[in-house]
Amino acid sequence: MKKLVVLLLISVLFATSGTAFADKLYVGTDTSFVPFEYKGKDGKYTGFDIDLWAELAKRIGVEYELKPMDFNGLIPGLTTGNLDVALAAIFIKSAREEKIDFSHPYFRAGLKVMVQANNTDIKAPADLKGKVVAVKLGTATVEYVETLGAKKVVKFPNIDQAYLEVATGGADAAMHDTPNVLYYIKTAGQGRVKAVGPDVKAAQYGIAFPAGSELREKVNVALLQMMEDGAYADLYRKWFNSDPE
Repeated sequence: MKKLVVLLLISVLFATSGTAFADKLYVGTDTSFVPFEYKGKDGKYTGFDIDLWAELAKRIGVEYELKPMDFNGLIPGLTTGNLDVALAAIFIKSAREEKIDFSHPYFRAGLKVMVQANNTDIKAPADLKGKVVAVKLGTATVEYVETLGAKKVVKFPNIDQAYLEVATGGADAAMHDTPNVLYYIKTAGQGRVKAVGPDVKAAQYGIAFPAGSELREKVNVALLQMMEDGAYADLYRKWFNSDPE
């Protein structure tokens, strides 16, 4: 009976000791955020974040399964234990750190305004006052735009819907993470929309974990190793055609 109790205690300990002991990790990601995570023409998920995590997982020796979902569901997925990791260009914010843990920062990005190509009224974020602005639900952009005095803030679950709203005249402007805005303008939005004004609210992306996850420290070490041995720079150049800061 004593041996049985000891075995039960050991099994409980391993079951509750964090994702470091999981056979397979469940990694949440919002696969509508080009060029960080999206579905390629071959039907496979690709992007900067996808490649980054694949390398990190190899270095720390874990198996994983990607769990595509809306951005708004990532943090709840971590807090409820349905996800072990989440990465989708998630800004590190103090309000989020009250609920979850973040890795070391791995990418610096700001927010950028996008308008129709023939728009001459909006030249900077301050000009969004009294305008209809399309944003992505659950992102840092929502709070920022609301402080600018916009006439209406239209929130979409998918940022491509927000961009389309601008392109078709349903909104005066959209605002989102700079890399994604610029990528859309260069590809699907070419000729119809443009970026205006400076980057604002520059912040860092981090990989997110449930609070207290033992996996965080392992990932941090592997991430720093990638930055030191050049693997991170190679990955950055692959996706952004420039050297990292």
